[in-house]
Amino acid sequence: MLLCTQTPAHAGLLIRFSHVVAEDTPKGLAAQRFKVLVEQRSQGRITVVVYPGAQLYGDRDEMEALQIGAVEMLAPSLSKFGRLGFPEFELFDLPFLFGNMQEVQIVTTGPVGQKLLAGLARQHLVGLGYLNNGFKQMSGNRPLLEPADFAGLRMRVQASRVIAAQMRALGAYPVALPFSETREALGQNVVRGTENPLSNFWTQNMHTVQTDLSLTNHGYLGYAIVTSERFWLSLNEADRILISRALREALDFGNQIADAQNDKALNALRESATTRVHTLTPAQRTRLRKTVQPVYEQFNHRVGPQWIRDVEKALAR
Repeated sequence: MLLCTQTPAHAGLLIRFSHVVAEDTPKGLAAQRFKVLVEQRSQGRITVVVYPGAQLYGDRDEMEALQIGAVEMLAPSLSKFGRLGFPEFELFDLPFLFGNMQEVQIVTTGPVGQKLLAGLARQHLVGLGYLNNGFKQMSGNRPLLEPADFAGLRMRVQASRVIAAQMRALGAYPVALPFSETREALGQNVVRGTENPLSNFWTQNMHTVQTDLSLTNHGYLGYAIVTSERFWLSLNEADRILISRALREALDFGNQIADAQNDKALNALRESATTRVHTLTPAQRTRLRKTVQPVYEQFNHRVGPQWIRDVEKALAR
């Protein structure tokens, strides 16, 4: 059930920005930077209230909240858009699609990324930009280094057909759960492993319920900042410009610190000594990549072969 979030009566403009991760993650820090910039530049006329950690809405209901006007801004993971009627966004879930963050930036800031955002207008959404959280790592209660290590494991995944297929290709059983419920599910052995960027793994205390973390760098996790067409068109041009510029700076900030936050989390994880950290050999990484390659063939039609070709062209492959 959606919460009641009545807009307080005041002369200015209120932007409620809801997201599901912790404040000290790249997304959480970018949202706070956006708040500061907007409020400073509007001289307090525009107020931004950030609701982190699924305090207001979670994975299951945040998009409905946006559509009915209960919030003004969200930062959903790109994985969520496939089930909302935008299967082309599922290309970001393809395993081993990107080799590094520079390749991600080429796609998201170039024609492919901007065309994807423009397509959100089909459901009266406005895509305002992308935010990186880095590459995902595999965790479990045993080392996950070879395809055989995944056999029979119940792995928590986002509600993504591509990621579920990736896990099945590895021999695991995918279980779709909201992010906010993941740690508890791991602690109760409802699922035995998951995939996450290091900053999410650390800030959600998953290291207390997972004995092993494998640095697989197998997939990219990013977000799209979205608002509703109704809200966006209700703003005057000056406010749209102010908000857009502040958000662009906040996203640049978030993208710049993403690697640093993940490095910080890895150092903290190693110091805590609660979870063993494993680095894959090149041969192990190659075997994982070959094992999940059938996912590309399975989803080529759903994602759209032209989108995959456009990414490969952008990356000069």
